Amino acid sequence: MDFYDVIEGRKSIKKFKSTEIKDDKLGKMINAAMMAPSWKNKTSYKFIIVDDDYKKNIIASAIKNSSEEAKQSIKDAPIVALIIGEPEDSGNVDGKPLYLVDSAIAMEHFILAAANEGYGTCWIACFDEGPIMDILNIPKNFKVVGLTPIGEIEEEKPHNPIKNVNDHVFLNAWNTSFSKKHEKTLLR
Repeated sequence: MDFYDVIEGRKSIKKFKSTEIKDDKLGKMINAAMMAPSWKNKTSYKFIIVDDDYKKNIIASAIKNSSEEAKQSIKDAPIVALIIGEPEDSGNVDGKPLYLVDSAIAMEHFILAAANEGYGTCWIACFDEGPIMDILNIPKNFKVVGLTPIGEIEEEKPHNPIKNVNDHVFLNAWNTSFSKKHEKTLLR
């Protein structure tokens, strides 16, 4: 699949078929995540892949969300991937904890690879970390940064509307329009 088609095709999916994920495709997702850059090549993150139903139910119960959709997606998806960061093994520059950045880049590589392989995902970052740390035996010096269910897509839904370039991209200074000078290079 073309890279830009992967980006356009990736959506936050919360309804999954129970079909098992093929090992070679999961391997590609993991390999993509392992190619992600990190600050000073510290790679201060770890992934935990969960396919155990009991553990997925505990993880689902830790989700803090106004709807039950995210919780149900964790229960229904054949696999849940969690990214765990180690703050002390990363840097902190000007108050920015870089383990969060490194973890986000790796998770995004994983999620885009999943989309390329035809699977749906949904980044989830609002949860009670305690039960997840306990059920997965995560050492106390780590932090659960995010998680995603992964599986064959059960629902069809449109991509969220593309953001207005004029509101989010500037040229050379704050509030200086990028698109006026480069409007022919923008797809939309």
